[in-house]
Amino acid sequence: MTADRTHHHPHGDDEVHEHDLGLQHDLGTLQRRGFSTMGRRGVLGVLGGLGVVAVAGCASDDSTASTATSSSTPTGNPPSGGPGGGAPDGGMGGDSSVEVADGEIPEETAGPYPGDGSNGPDVLSESGVVRSDITTSFGSASGVAEGVPLTLRFKLYDLTGDEVEVLSGAAIYAWHCDRDGSYSMYDGDAADQNYLRGVQETDEDGWVEFTSIFPACYSGRWPHVHFEVYESLDAATSVSNKLRTSQLAFPEDVCNEVYATEGYESSVTNLAQVSLDSDGIFSDGYSLQMATVKGSNSEGWTATLNVPI
Repeated sequence: MTADRTHHHPHGDDEVHEHDLGLQHDLGTLQRRGFSTMGRRGVLGVLGGLGVVAVAGCASDDSTASTATSSSTPTGNPPSGGPGGGAPDGGMGGDSSVEVADGEIPEETAGPYPGDGSNGPDVLSESGVVRSDITTSFGSASGVAEGVPLTLRFKLYDLTGDEVEVLSGAAIYAWHCDRDGSYSMYDGDAADQNYLRGVQETDEDGWVEFTSIFPACYSGRWPHVHFEVYESLDAATSVSNKLRTSQLAFPEDVCNEVYATEGYESSVTNLAQVSLDSDGIFSDGYSLQMATVKGSNSEGWTATLNVPI
């Protein structure tokens, strides 16, 4: 990767906030009490008590693991449907077969618009993709994604082995649709843009942060952000190196508040026709994927998610 590897260092651990579902708050509380030094079994015992083992992709105990698999789509044009076509972004966008143990973020499909080279467009190979502000396009594209300001904050943990540790020096590639429900590099007026896609390296505390806009709710899907985890920035140059693919979900009350603003009119209708329980991705469990979200439309929103892998 030839991009400038400077990156924004997010704020400290004690800024993780509560949300109504409680689990992300509980994970934040664990980290403040020494999450990184607790034994894996001890941490998973707490998580298991919170019902994490019911999350899709997790095994029945911390000594076993399940394999999550998403199918692939041929290289070339993306399938019809999805943004602008009404179909949810199901099992397309590259093969993914990984073992997911208790307490780890579930493995999910990358969808038909990953832009990681698995089905055609490859933003990971472009100079400039390592950046914290993903609201603008880069390189030969010059578009800007309009919408309610959103800061995305991910904290990465390594749950491998006997200890649970903050995972520094890794990389997260995040992407999502724009205010119109279109994905850059693929769809509608965004097809010739590459905004709302970016890679960041986790700092010494495991954090990455992206400046973005709140995504739309398009037909058939609950509002979400896609992300892939890589061992390092060097590894993030090829989709074959990804460690995990997952999705972040937004709380309904925040979505309703955002979608009341100008430009999100179609999202109001689409959100009324879907629920977390009917969504093709989150219907089998979303406790570990529901972000903590605080803020306002005028000041912007901050969505925080702990990502244990």
